[in-house]
Amino acid sequence: MNLFKKKYHQYSDEALVALLARGKEAAFDELYQRYAEQMFHFFYKMLYQDQDLAADFCQTLFMKLFENAETFSSTHKFSTWLYAIASNLCKNEYRRNSKSKPTIYLGESHMKQEALAPGIIDKEIFNRHLQAAVNKLDDKHRLCFILRYQEDKTVQEISEVLGCPLGTVKSRLHHTMKKLALQLNQFDPKQKKLGNE
Repeated sequence: MNLFKKKYHQYSDEALVALLARGKEAAFDELYQRYAEQMFHFFYKMLYQDQDLAADFCQTLFMKLFENAETFSSTHKFSTWLYAIASNLCKNEYRRNSKSKPTIYLGESHMKQEALAPGIIDKEIFNRHLQAAVNKLDDKHRLCFILRYQEDKTVQEISEVLGCPLGTVKSRLHHTMKKLALQLNQFDPKQKKLGNE
């Protein structure tokens, strides 16, 4: 056992990237351990719930991290930088597939057939309806929604990830929430009023 072996789990993300840029491959292993599962789930949500595609994109993301560690600026938060790369990979995929619509795993006809007991909302049914509604959003609104409400990023972090003003992020989130509320109003009768505003 090497008593002088670096304890990479004690380093900050930013310090690990700096070590990786200097050729310390064990720093990459630590970053992969910290973020691989999280980024897989991000790609899974962004890329139509396709596990194989999510796994491929996760591999591509970490290859880019390995190859471009020296381009990381210590003035930024590592996770924001990583999400920015991941978001750009998704945008490129959307452009490549712009002629074909994303797969909607729960179609409207299926949604209407699902019986909801009066006054009871089944969480699993609601989540399927929500995911179907999110899949229908255009790319920029879907990305904002997932970063904010499923990845728990702040508006400031989303602004940095997407490289757009705070006001733009807030506007996209507001527009998205109104649209989703209209599509999911069967779960809350109060939401039906939004359609008349």
